[in-house]
Amino acid sequence: MELLAGELEFQTVEKCSSIGRDKHTVVADMDGTLLCGRSSFPYFALVAFEVGGVLRLFFLLLLSPIAGVLYYLVSESAGIKVLIFATMAGVKVSDIDSVARAVLPKFYSMDLHPESWRVFSACGKRCVLTANPRVMVEAFLKEYLGADMVIGTEIGSYRGRATGFVRYPGVLVGSNKAAALREVFGDSSPEIGLGDRKTDFPFMSLCQEAFIVPAMSDVEPVSRDKLPKPIVFHDGRLVQKPTPLLALLIILWIPVGFVLACLRMAAGSLLPMRIVLYAFRSLGVRLSVHGTPPPPPKKSTGQTGVLFICSHRTLLDPIMLSAAVGRPIAAVTYSVSRLSEILSPIKTVRLSRDRAKDAAMIKQLLSEGDLVICPEGTTCREPFLLRFSALFAELTDEIVPVAMANRMSMFHGTTARGWKGMDPFYFFMNPSPAYEVTFLNKLPEELTCSAGKASVDVANYLQRIIAASLSYECTSFTRKDKYKALAGNDGTVTAKKVEGEKIMGC
Repeated sequence: MELLAGELEFQTVEKCSSIGRDKHTVVADMDGTLLCGRSSFPYFALVAFEVGGVLRLFFLLLLSPIAGVLYYLVSESAGIKVLIFATMAGVKVSDIDSVARAVLPKFYSMDLHPESWRVFSACGKRCVLTANPRVMVEAFLKEYLGADMVIGTEIGSYRGRATGFVRYPGVLVGSNKAAALREVFGDSSPEIGLGDRKTDFPFMSLCQEAFIVPAMSDVEPVSRDKLPKPIVFHDGRLVQKPTPLLALLIILWIPVGFVLACLRMAAGSLLPMRIVLYAFRSLGVRLSVHGTPPPPPKKSTGQTGVLFICSHRTLLDPIMLSAAVGRPIAAVTYSVSRLSEILSPIKTVRLSRDRAKDAAMIKQLLSEGDLVICPEGTTCREPFLLRFSALFAELTDEIVPVAMANRMSMFHGTTARGWKGMDPFYFFMNPSPAYEVTFLNKLPEELTCSAGKASVDVANYLQRIIAASLSYECTSFTRKDKYKALAGNDGTVTAKKVEGEKIMGC
């Protein structure tokens, strides 16, 4: 392994043994060390878009060339100060913290350096010294990487809003990192120091052993199945980590995408449901249907409707199911924005969260025709299914499980923190979003509640077969778990503010 001049005093991280380190202390840099990527721009861009929308992202992109020039011609500290100002000036510190907890961990975890993590995870005490604002990185480092201490750049604030400037002693690079390490550890020296550039050398030199993480374009991040903690819940609108080029494409695409989204939504709302499937496909929405849906109930014979039990990916699940069967299917909802109700091409009925009233309402709807319920109670983006609520199993034996899956390339069509009325717009703003609707076999009579099965057992069985068809994992997480993780509340709907999810189970 060749090293740059001036780095020969340090061995590469591959030479560092991770055996017997459980009582040792490691101090590591973040960008380029714990993370494969050396640039912090994508993470500032994520914060900028989430706290200030496309205009804030555009402002950051405009100033990023200035940051780059200052980085290389003046100092690393000067470049980072520009990024901090462009991203955070005037923004509520609580909003930055919210993004750091709900959005950034997903992207940070996808860029975890395998060799650095091997050493970092083997040590009993873990400390991170980073030039990044502490408020951006602390939640990920402590909750997902088990860091005991995070020392980063402190941002200035006034009356709860970031000023855009940094507090003393400034950006944590070079001698500032070394001074921070001395302040924390005093005369004692940590056993291991990990860094990736010359500005890390001062603090690395204070450690008993120091190892450099060389810049390599072909390093593979830690795979999903080997992550220290799986990311089940995450928020934010952007699907991909925004490099400067991708950020520019997002900015240019949004006006076009919004017009396209309006056109797609108009087709779904105004056209007869029997041709919506073909209209979506002609407009670039890839809707694929697998399995055979049941025919509509024959009201003349007194036949009740079928209850479709779906995995929950976005607000559009019941609409895509309706397009797949070629007829509108009513959906039970808990918390839908008024805009979504107005635009919905299918009948939506709100739950009251009163068990007796909701049960009577669902039975009435089934007597009128087919019905869709998403018993997870909230959406999940990752390949997991949340726990199924069980009330539906007590109300009918005519149950058809439906596996819903989707793919988006630019924007997520769900949110826990933002305005939910924009969810369908963001989904349809993707250049070519995809939905897969898979109708599974109707639940056999011997597995229903009328055959003596407990409603919880029925719900768990349906969760397992839907998860198996999608190659997803079953979990016991609930809607409250999701909202506690992402929004700091339990998602309860109040009279003044709608905080709950969209298409809900009972």
